[in-house]
Amino acid sequence: MSSTTAASFHAPRLHLAARITAAVFGGYAFAWGIVAAGASLMFAAGMDFHDAEFLASLLGVLTFLVAFLWTFAARRVWVAWAVLAGGGALLAGVGSFVQSLLV
Repeated sequence: MSSTTAASFHAPRLHLAARITAAVFGGYAFAWGIVAAGASLMFAAGMDFHDAEFLASLLGVLTFLVAFLWTFAARRVWVAWAVLAGGGALLAGVGSFVQSLLV
């Protein structure tokens, strides 16, 4: 087997592995950001803490499902990584900032 044949044989597997990794870990980061930002913003708006936490967790589960499926539908895997990891970091920062204002 030549090196070009071997490289083309492994390319689809690496591409699939990159998408699966982005879907699982990137989706988790984005969903965690939604939960952090949502819970802190809802609590700041006057909702009881446990109610805000529960509602944000429900939204986080739905967000993870949508993010997971979207990762496989996205044209480029780097765009999925950028949106999910960057968005998750931004949302977690918002949640942390709002929490620091409340304490």
